Amino acid sequence: MIEIKNVSYSYSDRIVLDDISLVIKQGEAVALMGANGCGKSTLLKLINGIISPDRGQYFLDGEEVTHKKLQNAAFSKNLHRRIGFVFQNSDAQLFCANVYDEVAFGPRQMGMKEQEVEKRVNDCLDLLHIQELKDRIPYHLSGGEKRKTAIACVMSMNPDVLVLDEPMNGLDPKTQRWLVDFLQKLTQSGKSLVMSTHNLDLVNEITKRAILFGENHTIVADKATESLLEDIELLKSVNLVDQFYHFHGTGEHKHFHDHH
Repeated sequence: MIEIKNVSYSYSDRIVLDDISLVIKQGEAVALMGANGCGKSTLLKLINGIISPDRGQYFLDGEEVTHKKLQNAAFSKNLHRRIGFVFQNSDAQLFCANVYDEVAFGPRQMGMKEQEVEKRVNDCLDLLHIQELKDRIPYHLSGGEKRKTAIACVMSMNPDVLVLDEPMNGLDPKTQRWLVDFLQKLTQSGKSLVMSTHNLDLVNEITKRAILFGENHTIVADKATESLLEDIELLKSVNLVDQFYHFHGTGEHKHFHDHH
């Protein structure tokens, strides 16, 4: 479904993606892992069409996504309908007067009739159990409420792929638990999921496949999440964990001290 072919990207003179290639199939749940600044967020922005590669190619369902095509409103709208992007900082995503209008924004942009918009919004508010936030000002919400609202905005477009950048960041344990359960249900329903994360505790519950970035901005491993988490030396080598990390396998709690 998503194919990244020999992609490189730089910010001015700093390389952040160096010859990256990967394929993500329909219905896969994939974690992007690695230390801060290794290129995970940049790759997510590229998948979402916010930036375009300096070199290499990005295909969605066999069609190349290029800077030129993204200038076309219909092409760009379709990409953003199919790929829902939940930013690391929810404040960057929320700008309307109330939560209802926030969730309605995407469907309205798509030109849906107001009756259909209302149904979409209410379905998403129900799905995320945030009906009571409908009239609240997003700016005044808690971190967890903002994250749920941001996810509702994306889900209102009924995307094929949900892309999340460090979705656990800043959430209390109860909201983290809720998010894990929610993402598990989404993948069970056949949605594709691409998520960058430092949260080694929870990544194994959500994703089956993990792609590990090195500090040299290349992919150093692409394998089953559980087997990646067990490869302590590899995780240390990319500066993701320190010597105290222990992975106890599926279901059990994992104890570690993380640099981040």
